[in-house]
Amino acid sequence: MMKIAVVIPALNEAENIGDLVSETRQYADLVIVVDNGSTDQTADNATSFGAHVIKENRQGYGFACKAGYDYANFKDFDIIITMDGDYSSLPSEIGRLLEPIKNGSADLVLGSRTLGTIQKDAMPPHQRFGNWLTSKIINLIFGVQITDLGPFRAITAELYRELDMQEMTFGWPTEMQVKALAMGAKVVEVPASWHNRRAGVSKVSGTIKGSILAGFYILRSTFRYRAYRSKK
Repeated sequence: MMKIAVVIPALNEAENIGDLVSETRQYADLVIVVDNGSTDQTADNATSFGAHVIKENRQGYGFACKAGYDYANFKDFDIIITMDGDYSSLPSEIGRLLEPIKNGSADLVLGSRTLGTIQKDAMPPHQRFGNWLTSKIINLIFGVQITDLGPFRAITAELYRELDMQEMTFGWPTEMQVKALAMGAKVVEVPASWHNRRAGVSKVSGTIKGSILAGFYILRSTFRYRAYRSKK
């Protein structure tokens, strides 16, 4: 049996995190919430609903992800799943991400919102465009048919160790995707739904600054890691 850990980076998600952890625990052996410098009750709420909480005060999506992934890897989990702390992805769809890894057809599984469904207003036009543009660039570089750069994904711990992740910004998911493709790893997409956050304001699409910075880091990561080769 493969051991499954879910990593949830979270910054001021106190209103969402409790229910999210509670539901996610039904589909994973461990839920890891990485508190990325919250000033509310995110950590306390996550703990009370059964998550293992890690404090990572260096703010940055990549810092938070790496803290959670490294803990899961240290604890010898076989598959690591990432999902946002705002309930935009549904824990009930975790099984879709796991199946290709379990049957041996994938090392990295991407939950594609393009192939799935996007709730009205859940993804603003500029975010859709940036996602489309970067996906097209990746496809041109690697000759693949990727449709999304979404954060809802599953990866084997073995592949994670080979990737030597460096991007401590919003470029983390793109670095993972691009490096995996550059190495020739088995990368597949499955349909995933995307929903409006239950409460609070998005740190990326909810602000102009956040959207611009995310776009910059994503494009930079695409070109920076396109020729990556594992040292292992």
